[in-house]
Amino acid sequence: MPTVTASSCVEDAVNRRRGDLVELSHSIHAEPELAFAEYRSCAKTQELVAARGFAVTKALGGLDTAFRADFGSGPLVVGICAEYDALPGIGHACGHNIIAASAVGTALALAEVADELGLTVVLLGTPAEEAGGGKVLLLNAGAFDDIAVTVMLHPGPLDIAAARSLALSQVAVGYRGRESHAAVAPHLGINAADAITVAQVAIGLLRQQLAPGQMTHGIVTDGGQATNIIPGSAEMHYTMRANDAPSLRELEKRMSDCFLAGAVATGCDYTVSETEPAYDELTPDSWLADRFRDEMVRIGRSPLPAEMEGAFPLGSTDMGNVTQIMPGIHPIVGIDAGGASVHQPAFAAAAAGPGADTAVIEGAIMLARTVVGLAETPAQRDRVMELKARRAA
Repeated sequence: MPTVTASSCVEDAVNRRRGDLVELSHSIHAEPELAFAEYRSCAKTQELVAARGFAVTKALGGLDTAFRADFGSGPLVVGICAEYDALPGIGHACGHNIIAASAVGTALALAEVADELGLTVVLLGTPAEEAGGGKVLLLNAGAFDDIAVTVMLHPGPLDIAAARSLALSQVAVGYRGRESHAAVAPHLGINAADAITVAQVAIGLLRQQLAPGQMTHGIVTDGGQATNIIPGSAEMHYTMRANDAPSLRELEKRMSDCFLAGAVATGCDYTVSETEPAYDELTPDSWLADRFRDEMVRIGRSPLPAEMEGAFPLGSTDMGNVTQIMPGIHPIVGIDAGGASVHQPAFAAAAAGPGADTAVIEGAIMLARTVVGLAETPAQRDRVMELKARRAA
């Protein structure tokens, strides 16, 4: 009889749970929930692993919609991140239902070989990736301290093994002036909405001089309540991105001057406050990414060539912060969305379509086999264990 390898075992395990995993993906997709309010999605993501015997810790790190589910007791502790938050207005247009279901499939598969490979399998329910930085908060709470390597995947319009992302920070900028009647006594007012206009003009002019990889985008969240009242308060939210954290710091300084310009020009007071933790850039582990690329090819996918991957940064993610601390990967698994990309309504519809269902199953297989490869390669296993020991020292 042919020998059953650990790699074939985890692949068979995912295929056996195909119906359960697709059902989980569709169920999360059907009830989209926003950051830190993913109560139903969080509970759904725990069900299959709890039934398999994983020990579940709820409200991980003090976050109501975070959890940790552990299986096995091996020295190589592997984390698998599940995301399940949706976007306001357009639901799962980033496909986090696919992320959650594939993460569960990976965890269930690795549980089958945990004892054989000396693994502790950790499924992490990580809320608020779209807004709020759930993984950053969990890192700060120590939820990743005992983990040697962390993996996850993300759906997208094409396959990318060593996906990159941009560093990100987000701020709320508030201006405070003085209300007055816009016709009777406009000279007695100080127009806070004008401060936003000046700041946005300055930002628009700044864009010509931004360094490669730097970008910024924002919205006005409060611009006044009535046309016959000089707005005494106004607010805007801005996101800043760059190729890496040092470049982001430079952009933040230049943006700060633009915010100040609005206040100086109008005589308003102003405040700038971070709305969530900053996201670092993704730094995928090269060995894990290469192994995952091999799995993509093996399964019949056509990943972007390695030499082109750096030219395709895909937004920003708090998984970047994790990859700054430990080896990890965040590959993109392509689904057919008819030409749509993430954060578009058509992508939300595609995230529960046949291509998405395939991504759930194939994604779980590829992640699980990548982890098996790590566990069965002594030099790489020793490398990630040594890096973990250095972190703990």
